[in-house]
Amino acid sequence: MRIVARASLAALLTLSMAGSSAFAADPAPLKIGMITTLSTAGGYLGEDMRDGFQLAIDEEHGKLGGVPVQVVVEDDGLKPANGKLIADKFRIQDKIDVFTGIIYSNVALAVVPGLVESGAFYLSPNAGPSQLAGKGCNKNFFVVSWQNDTPHEATGQYAQYLGLKKMVVVAPNYTTGKDAVAGFKRTFHGEIAEEIYTALDQTDYSAELARIRAANADGIFYFLPGGLGINFLKQFTQAGLKKTMKVVLPEFSLESHVVAAVGNAAEGLYGTAHWLKDLPYAANKKFVSEFIKKYHREPTPYASQGYDTAKLLASGLRAVNGDVSKADAFRAALRKADFQSTRGAFKFGPNQFPIQDWYSARVVRDAKTGKLVIRGVGKIMAQAGDVYSNACKL
Repeated sequence: MRIVARASLAALLTLSMAGSSAFAADPAPLKIGMITTLSTAGGYLGEDMRDGFQLAIDEEHGKLGGVPVQVVVEDDGLKPANGKLIADKFRIQDKIDVFTGIIYSNVALAVVPGLVESGAFYLSPNAGPSQLAGKGCNKNFFVVSWQNDTPHEATGQYAQYLGLKKMVVVAPNYTTGKDAVAGFKRTFHGEIAEEIYTALDQTDYSAELARIRAANADGIFYFLPGGLGINFLKQFTQAGLKKTMKVVLPEFSLESHVVAAVGNAAEGLYGTAHWLKDLPYAANKKFVSEFIKKYHREPTPYASQGYDTAKLLASGLRAVNGDVSKADAFRAALRKADFQSTRGAFKFGPNQFPIQDWYSARVVRDAKTGKLVIRGVGKIMAQAGDVYSNACKL
């Protein structure tokens, strides 16, 4: 055993207390407040987003843009009031200045305005409500995913391309559901035979399926993310409706988790997406490979959005060396979107929502493995923004 003389120990303590650079503590990591949905039927959406975000941090060994970070995560349980309580705690008690994570727009509308008006920054990996895209935009609010209408505009355009004439549309009765239907109707010019709104926690769709059958339409569009879409598709198929109607879906209702959960019922479905596993970009190939290696499951669009959000944040932090109190410089760096997105070309519109490409896809059986896969078909919209941006004055 080595014994340190008392005098030497005292000298060391004196030097340390005097702030000797030899014993200076590392700076505390920048805290990032992540409010997301980890429970309920939609819980895996938040898990995938969180894991994609964490993957980007792991690539830098605990840093983003060279800056040490600590992600503080709490589950909002899909309740706006919970999200608001968590946000207030993070902002007031924990002194957090950078936020992310919210999946559902009803939670975002309860949380984001107060945060950004207080001077905090919010980088959205998913929710992009119309209310915050136009007159309600804010200089500290950045959306990395999409504006809520836009994925459904792509789906409406694809339904048009497929030659469908009469459609049923189904969505949950909340902000994003209304945006979804508005977006679809903006680009689909055929007849809407039924417009059906469901509950966010609904599991039994027998009444809705009766209305769908009676509509005698040749196609259906539904926006039912996560477990909602899984339950609906199983019941829709069991009712025999898939035999008579083409199903054209946005990526939220047609991603790898959904396909795995419903099995053969997913075969032949049509969809649209801003991100696909088989997109040929270098950043995407790296992301897909590393995500599967780390988590042993297929990534979803939510995972890619979490990853891209972290990469955007890294670009901003690098520009200000982690000092987000340099708000103007941090904001300007974020606006540049100086990162390699998993989805290829990416830039912000005037409201700080994305301008990006949208792709058509179909669920097919892989010839080699026999497994169902989501395969890109082509580009359905190029460098598309959103219809609300002109009303935003930043």
